[in-house]
Amino acid sequence: MRINKYFPVAFIYFFINSLGLPFGLTYTALLSPLLYIWVVVTRRQEVLWPFLLALTPFVLIHISIGVDTKSYFISILNITMVYVFCQAVYTFLIKCEHPENIFKPLLIINFIFCLVAIPLFFTPYDNLLWMKQFLTTGVEDFRRLSLLTYEPSYYALLFTPLFFFFLLQLIFYRNTINGWLLLVMLVLPLTLSFSLGVISAIVVALAVTFIVYIKTFIVNKRVINLLGFVGIIVITAIGIAIVFFPDNILFVRIANVITGKDPSGKGRTFEAFWLAEQLLEKKSYWWGIGPGQIKVLGFELIRDFYGYGYETTRVAIPNAAAETLALFGWVGFIVRILTECFFFVYTRVWRNYYRLLLFIFIFVYQFTGSFITNIAEYVIWIMAFTPVFREFESGKRDTFSPLHNAV
Repeated sequence: MRINKYFPVAFIYFFINSLGLPFGLTYTALLSPLLYIWVVVTRRQEVLWPFLLALTPFVLIHISIGVDTKSYFISILNITMVYVFCQAVYTFLIKCEHPENIFKPLLIINFIFCLVAIPLFFTPYDNLLWMKQFLTTGVEDFRRLSLLTYEPSYYALLFTPLFFFFLLQLIFYRNTINGWLLLVMLVLPLTLSFSLGVISAIVVALAVTFIVYIKTFIVNKRVINLLGFVGIIVITAIGIAIVFFPDNILFVRIANVITGKDPSGKGRTFEAFWLAEQLLEKKSYWWGIGPGQIKVLGFELIRDFYGYGYETTRVAIPNAAAETLALFGWVGFIVRILTECFFFVYTRVWRNYYRLLLFIFIFVYQFTGSFITNIAEYVIWIMAFTPVFREFESGKRDTFSPLHNAV
């Protein structure tokens, strides 16, 4: 297996990007000056000034309406470093001829980590790869797989592009890993992370893509076999759970969501927008309160609303779309959505199965979680809008050539 020269940076991004660093700081951010130089030299194009120019109207208006200067410009610097990293990701995608030479090692190493994490779960050292979190009403200190990331949902978000990529390889008979083993390698990480938000968005993306291309997928035997296999497994698992484990964690979470008793689900969706509206009242509905101002203007509001203890030192709006609304107002929110729609049409996302899956997934997910400087989210947006991964172009004649191992 040939290792791509970009793999070391990909390894840092996927596995250890925040390891040992204060919350909010990443190694990719620290590397942003070098990444900026690499982007400019590689593409022979200035990429930073257009971004700063587009940001200038917001900065001028935010300063005029009043901000905490220190926190504001630290956040602006953080946003700028995230932007530089995004430019580096885009540059990599248009220059790298075989991204699978990065994806496959990441998948294998991730699977090895998962295998190590399972026995570690039953030891006093489980906190090395697992995280205890409040899950839902009645479920305290539930352990979920996070590996070396700071949060299980973030880990699941990181893994999603790999999931879609290798699932499509499996469907299109391009897998070089045994089909059954590959399925385990794809399903196990998401299951152990127990990130229902990510998993739900994945299911929505798969369902919409299947409907859009139903004439193509319905004649693919592997797709039908996978649907049948998944259906049998799900029905069997639900039946066993109902009979033998009626009070299992999944059922409790689903019941709480349905009855409105799930604070995590509500807090990441419509309640996040309510909080954003409360913050907009303090400054400007059109332009928002400005980056870095949530902890200044909304600390007590968010702490008390979510029931955090008085020892809490950091608060946030756990929803990327709602946070955009709070920081940049309705102008920023509308620009965000229109930009996504523009690039969807301009890059013809629907013509590529992989990019369509990524777009639908992250479009849905931005309303259920994430945050405005989440590089894992932006990587997915960039992959969705960059016209690469041509092996998954719709209508490609050799797409379904059965060249590799069957499931």
